[in-house]
Amino acid sequence: MRAVLNAIDYVSKEGKFKKTAGYIQHGVTSCMLHTIAVAYYSDRIAKKMHIRYRRRELLIGALLHDYFLYDWHDKAPERKIHGFTHPRCALINADRDFELTKTEKNIIVRHMFPLTLIPPKVREAWIVCAVDKICSVYEVFSKNPYTRLRAELALNNVNVG
Repeated sequence: MRAVLNAIDYVSKEGKFKKTAGYIQHGVTSCMLHTIAVAYYSDRIAKKMHIRYRRRELLIGALLHDYFLYDWHDKAPERKIHGFTHPRCALINADRDFELTKTEKNIIVRHMFPLTLIPPKVREAWIVCAVDKICSVYEVFSKNPYTRLRAELALNNVNVG
């Protein structure tokens, strides 16, 4: 958890990550909590499966994979294709606010595969892509998702919205 908290601290200080707490992602889950959960579980699964990966890049990419910075539930016409367009928007925003590695960029722009047609190139992006799908389904069907993770974040003064 310490590595996740360090990554959260970095993205919170450098960019507009805190704004993501104000946007709902799936169900009752804020965009911030969603991306933290994806980062946390991507790291845990990769470790548990003994996958070699670049931990910091996986965590930063996961935290920024939905860094689109708008409410995708509003009725604007362009929001109808949010699933297809938000990875590019998130990459543009993240690239503006952070110095990203190629791995982090690939995580952000390819996390919606297969909805977006081009697959990830790096192991870390495949992990985040898979975990993002699992977390999204869980969030849609859970009334109170991530209670333990939320409690641990609260103990570390991370307000997820």
